[in-house]
Amino acid sequence: MEATKILYIAQEIVPYLPESEVASICRYMPQAIQEKGREIRTFMPKFGCVNERRNQLHEVIRLSGMNLIIDDTDHPLIIKVASIQAARMQVYFIDNDDFFQRRNTVSDENGEFEDNEDRSIFFVRGVLETVKKLRWTPDIVHCNGWMSALAPLYIKKAFNTDPFFKNSKLVYSLYNDAFQKPFSDRFGEKLKIEGVEDGDVTSILGKSVSFADLSKFAIEYSDGVVQASEQVDASVLEYVEKEGKLFLPYQPGDTSYDALNSFYDKVLEK
Repeated sequence: MEATKILYIAQEIVPYLPESEVASICRYMPQAIQEKGREIRTFMPKFGCVNERRNQLHEVIRLSGMNLIIDDTDHPLIIKVASIQAARMQVYFIDNDDFFQRRNTVSDENGEFEDNEDRSIFFVRGVLETVKKLRWTPDIVHCNGWMSALAPLYIKKAFNTDPFFKNSKLVYSLYNDAFQKPFSDRFGEKLKIEGVEDGDVTSILGKSVSFADLSKFAIEYSDGVVQASEQVDASVLEYVEKEGKLFLPYQPGDTSYDALNSFYDKVLEK
């Protein structure tokens, strides 16, 4: 039987970025799941603070070169790749000079970046276009970190007839990684692409979007939800229950990711 394919969309991964809950989980979770016999691909943004020389990143010319239009502006998509040898795991990086060349990830000494909403749109769209170019069909797409929150919408609405994604199931992990500055009231308009209508983004259209709003929006289009942090927004957990989503509660100390591996099977059966 063919191995289940799992696409990990990660906001941060150790050792490319400093230790954090998201970065550590996104380093060890894919490895653990791969060692259980599943096939994986992992993506993260190529933030400017990722040391390309030390981590031996190199551009994948055959995957780069596409332009993504966000808010009427063209943004070239550059794809890089590196390997975590100890994990026998490749990591693909989404890069763009406008969005990812600064020295910090999502904020600096002046606060959170104004264009984080555009960066999140670019990142998710870049991942999905690259997966298509890789000619790889994920059975499950597992999103980690708020920068990945648009993947469920795009896969369920814009890519729902695409042969690479039409049968993909979506899993969204909840972390205690809230941003403080809401996304602008134009965010709902800006994220629209072919296949995404006003009715698909009703909950965020024309309003400033908080971290909780964005989390609920991701959950709306997800098949399963994982509580990855011990403390997460209570209103978001209530929303998971209200929507009747498959839910994996917080698993303290489960470094083998056995519970998650079983949860994937439940999601696939859904």
